Amino acid sequence: MKFLQRLGRSIMLPVAVLPVAAILVGISNWIKGTIGGGVVVDFLYTAGVSLLDNLALLFAIGISIGMAKKSDGTSALAGLVSWLVITTLLKPESVALFTGVEDVNDVPAAFLKVQNVFIGIICGLIGAWTYDRFKDTKLPDALAFFSGKRSVAIVTAGISLVVAVVLLFVWPWVYGGLVTFGEWISFLGPWGAGIYGFLNRLLIPIGLHHALNSVFWFDVAGINDLNNFAAGTGTYGVTGQYMTGFFPIMMFGLPGAALAMYLTAKTTRKKITYGILLSAAVSSFFVGVTEPLEFSFMFLAPVLYLVHAIFTGISMAISAILPVRMGFGFSAGFVDLVLNWTNPMAQNPWLIPVMGVFWFFVYFGVFYFFIKRFNLKTPGREDENILEEGTDLDTHSADDKYLITGGRFIDALGGKENILELDNCATRLRMEIQDPGKVDETALKRAGAAGTMKPGGKSVQVIYGTNVQFVKDAMEQIMSGRAEAPAAAEPEPAIAPAAGGTTVLTDTPATTTVRLRQPLEGTVVPLSAVPDPTFAQGIMGPGAAIEPTGDTVVAPADGTIGATFDSSHAVALVLDDGTELLIHVGIDTVGMKGDGFQTLVEKGQKVTAGTPLLRFDLAKIQAAGHPSITPVIVLNNENAAVTFE
Repeated sequence: MKFLQRLGRSIMLPVAVLPVAAILVGISNWIKGTIGGGVVVDFLYTAGVSLLDNLALLFAIGISIGMAKKSDGTSALAGLVSWLVITTLLKPESVALFTGVEDVNDVPAAFLKVQNVFIGIICGLIGAWTYDRFKDTKLPDALAFFSGKRSVAIVTAGISLVVAVVLLFVWPWVYGGLVTFGEWISFLGPWGAGIYGFLNRLLIPIGLHHALNSVFWFDVAGINDLNNFAAGTGTYGVTGQYMTGFFPIMMFGLPGAALAMYLTAKTTRKKITYGILLSAAVSSFFVGVTEPLEFSFMFLAPVLYLVHAIFTGISMAISAILPVRMGFGFSAGFVDLVLNWTNPMAQNPWLIPVMGVFWFFVYFGVFYFFIKRFNLKTPGREDENILEEGTDLDTHSADDKYLITGGRFIDALGGKENILELDNCATRLRMEIQDPGKVDETALKRAGAAGTMKPGGKSVQVIYGTNVQFVKDAMEQIMSGRAEAPAAAEPEPAIAPAAGGTTVLTDTPATTTVRLRQPLEGTVVPLSAVPDPTFAQGIMGPGAAIEPTGDTVVAPADGTIGATFDSSHAVALVLDDGTELLIHVGIDTVGMKGDGFQTLVEKGQKVTAGTPLLRFDLAKIQAAGHPSITPVIVLNNENAAVTFE
């Protein structure tokens, strides 16, 4: 399920662009249907279709970014490489060449539909997997140029060759089987229409709905529903029965589902969920482009997608029985409904809005009940650890808590105009300030800072804790105008809590001994030996430090991973007794941006004493000029004393 949630989250990256594309297509079709075509119509239509027709390619790139751990863009290139290799090898011209077919028209029809969402998802997963597996590959010196991330695209191409060979034999067999099945159910009347509607939605995730569509919409089995309706040359009362049932679902049912998902979203996530679902609902209603809504819950809550497929089948059957007949040229949205209202093949079109209102309440009620009853992870309700993995869709910075803190920090730093650069490491904000004299350290502490450091020049560091990433994200949103800092009723205490929630009082005598396995080979030294006042003065909390001789940090006790970081230079651990630890390899090593570091665990993972947590290259740290001394800090007990056994 975690895999499906990550996949669903990754898909939202490319899907987010579709509502705009759909609206462009809808506007162009509306203009063309009312006042005629022209250059403007063609311009808008082409712009919109350019994205809709390449949805599968967007999936290949978006999924390769979202599914990879700490992707830097290399995985996106790998996803694109996989897409190009597979779709080029399986296009009709290539298949004709491989099979010795002289006329490309004799190639199995399945290969005309190979650029579909299913292939896009496969390519994205290949790109993400090869990136995670081979980005740190080390080759012999003679081949060193191809080591590391340069090897990712090469391996991706090789894997994609194998996948293409498999699909060369499997794809036409599966596609042909669905076409045969579609021809059979076409003789079942309204029941056949219902089965078709159910399978049409159910097959969308793997792209095989095109096989069924070809049977019912086009002249594969003599039905040709779409073209006959558009031309007004079909059979009145029959033509259109394989399109009509989609209108109530796309125009009313799915927007009802969107409302249910919005109302059940977490309070702190409602704002961003509103934006996603509103644009998707508008796209579904007006133009019939349902992908933004369907993919928003398809993988996050598969049971809801199954319910959606069942409801679509029922709607298709009811429409065929009543009878109601309507068709579309693009999709079953408001635009096509209005433009085809007077089509000679249209029958009782006024019933479609009536049916739609019914389906709106059915979708809303069923989705709301299922989400609340079974705690389904629809948009705005995803698990926290799913959202904290470092992709462009992370939304914790939208939470009021961090927006409040971020807004106060900006004010205390002299306003956004006074902040020249903004970055963060594992526990602190790192900034370049135009005028350090405007920094109000007291206000920063009241806002939640554990301390403030001024290393010199225009550099200012604000110590916050392991959630500093979310504060930084919130500050960036406020400074860019994408968000506003909410008002808070009361300011934070004058002495800010360290990460984990306890007040730092470094001169309080230790009363609790925390006995740990030494997490790293090397010499144990006092925390005061660390050449960084934040650690040496106990601002982050008490602890000890290690001058490392080894290269692997292991868990000093049984516990759960509390946080990992994009730069892989630190890890936070919550022990079984509740003690919160931060193990920070080196000083200022965040500037290495992960070069020489590798995180071996994930947030939320259970570990036992001795479990490897992260690995680092000691020589690279020293070559970069950073101290390698490694502090081990207790974050939530200012009275603790750390001893290693």
